Amino acid sequence: MAIVNVSDNSFKAEVEGEGTVLVDFWAPWCGPCKMIAPVLEELDKEIETLKIAKVNVDDNPESAARFGVMSIPTLIVFKDGQPVDKVVGFQSKDALKNVVSRHQ
Repeated sequence: MAIVNVSDNSFKAEVEGEGTVLVDFWAPWCGPCKMIAPVLEELDKEIETLKIAKVNVDDNPESAARFGVMSIPTLIVFKDGQPVDKVVGFQSKDALKNVVSRHQ
Protein backbone atom coordinates (compact mmCIF):
# COMPACT_ATOMS: atom_id res chain seq x y z
CA MET A 1 0.00 0.00 0.00
CA ALA A 2 1.43 3.39 -0.90
CA ILE A 3 2.02 6.02 1.77
CA VAL A 4 -0.61 8.73 1.46
CA ASN A 5 -0.31 12.44 2.17
CA VAL A 6 -3.26 13.61 4.19
CA SER A 7 -4.63 17.13 4.67
CA ASP A 8 -6.98 18.55 7.29
CA ASN A 9 -9.76 18.13 4.69
CA SER A 10 -8.98 14.50 3.82
CA PHE A 11 -8.00 13.29 7.32
CA LYS A 12 -11.38 11.83 8.24
CA ALA A 13 -11.77 9.97 4.94
CA GLU A 14 -8.20 8.64 4.86
CA VAL A 15 -7.61 7.82 8.54
CA GLU A 16 -10.85 7.49 10.46
CA GLY A 17 -12.16 4.35 8.77
CA GLU A 18 -11.73 0.64 9.30
CA GLY A 19 -8.36 -0.98 9.82
CA THR A 20 -5.03 0.12 11.24
CA VAL A 21 -3.46 3.40 10.11
CA LEU A 22 -0.11 4.80 11.23
CA VAL A 23 -0.14 8.60 10.95
CA ASP A 24 3.15 10.48 10.79
CA PHE A 25 2.84 14.12 11.84
CA TRP A 26 5.91 15.82 10.34
CA ALA A 27 7.35 18.97 8.75
CA PRO A 28 9.86 19.45 5.90
CA TRP A 29 12.33 21.35 8.12
CA CYS A 30 12.42 18.64 10.83
CA GLY A 31 15.63 16.56 10.84
CA PRO A 32 14.25 13.53 12.73
CA CYS A 33 11.22 13.59 10.39
CA LYS A 34 13.57 13.19 7.42
CA MET A 35 15.35 10.34 9.22
CA ILE A 36 12.13 8.42 9.85
CA ALA A 37 10.82 8.71 6.27
CA PRO A 38 12.86 5.74 4.91
CA VAL A 39 11.87 3.68 7.97
CA LEU A 40 8.22 4.28 7.10
CA GLU A 41 8.90 3.29 3.48
CA GLU A 42 10.34 -0.03 4.69
CA LEU A 43 7.39 -0.62 7.03
CA ASP A 44 5.01 0.08 4.17
CA LYS A 45 6.65 -2.70 2.15
CA GLU A 46 6.76 -5.18 5.04
CA ILE A 47 3.31 -4.83 6.63
CA GLU A 48 0.72 -5.15 3.87
CA THR A 49 -2.24 -4.68 6.20
CA LEU A 50 -0.98 -1.32 7.51
CA LYS A 51 -1.90 1.99 5.93
CA ILE A 52 0.60 4.81 6.49
CA ALA A 53 -0.48 8.43 6.25
CA LYS A 54 1.66 11.57 6.50
CA VAL A 55 0.37 14.92 7.77
CA ASN A 56 2.51 18.01 7.20
CA VAL A 57 1.83 20.00 10.40
CA ASP A 58 2.80 23.32 8.78
CA ASP A 59 0.11 22.92 6.11
CA ASN A 60 -2.46 21.13 8.30
CA PRO A 61 -2.47 22.64 11.80
CA GLU A 62 -6.05 21.57 12.59
CA SER A 63 -5.24 17.84 12.52
CA ALA A 64 -2.08 18.36 14.60
CA ALA A 65 -3.96 20.41 17.21
CA ARG A 66 -6.87 17.97 17.31
CA PHE A 67 -4.59 15.13 18.38
CA GLY A 68 -2.35 17.16 20.70
CA VAL A 69 0.78 17.02 18.55
CA MET A 70 3.33 19.24 20.33
CA SER A 71 6.58 17.75 18.99
CA ILE A 72 7.45 16.17 15.66
CA PRO A 73 7.74 13.57 14.45
CA THR A 74 4.72 12.25 16.32
CA LEU A 75 3.33 8.94 15.12
CA ILE A 76 -0.19 7.95 16.12
CA VAL A 77 -1.71 4.52 15.50
CA PHE A 78 -5.40 4.58 14.65
CA LYS A 79 -7.48 1.41 14.90
CA ASP A 80 -10.91 1.55 13.26
CA GLY A 81 -10.86 5.34 13.36
CA GLN A 82 -9.74 5.78 16.98
CA PRO A 83 -6.25 6.79 18.19
CA VAL A 84 -4.90 3.86 20.22
CA ASP A 85 -1.16 4.53 20.53
CA LYS A 86 1.31 7.38 20.18
CA VAL A 87 5.11 7.68 19.95
CA VAL A 88 7.13 10.88 19.72
CA GLY A 89 10.54 11.29 18.11
CA PHE A 90 12.59 9.11 15.81
CA GLN A 91 11.82 5.39 16.16
CA SER A 92 13.64 2.40 14.73
CA LYS A 93 11.79 0.09 12.37
CA ASP A 94 11.65 -2.63 15.03
CA ALA A 95 10.24 -0.20 17.61
CA LEU A 96 7.53 0.93 15.18
CA LYS A 97 6.74 -2.67 14.24
CA ASN A 98 6.22 -3.46 17.93
CA VAL A 99 3.87 -0.51 18.39
CA VAL A 100 1.85 -1.35 15.29
CA SER A 101 1.69 -5.10 16.01
CA ARG A 102 -0.13 -4.44 19.28
CA HIS A 103 -3.08 -3.09 17.29
CA GLN A 104 -3.35 -5.33 14.22
